[in-house]
Amino acid sequence: MNANVGSLDRVVRVVLGLALVAWAIWGTDAWHMVGWAGLILIATAAISWCPIYRVIGASTCPAPAKR
Repeated sequence: MNANVGSLDRVVRVVLGLALVAWAIWGTDAWHMVGWAGLILIATAAISWCPIYRVIGASTCPAPAKR
């Protein structure tokens, strides 16, 4: 499993994931349960690997330097 989530992408995922989880915990509208999807964003940031990126062939990691 090669990393395919770069540094900036990880930060965005954590911030958005925490916001969604907070919405799930403290939200009062009918859609607040969707906020638990934030756990997926936090998990993919923690392991630096996203299965959706793998399927579509995307990566936000910088290319390794050629020697």
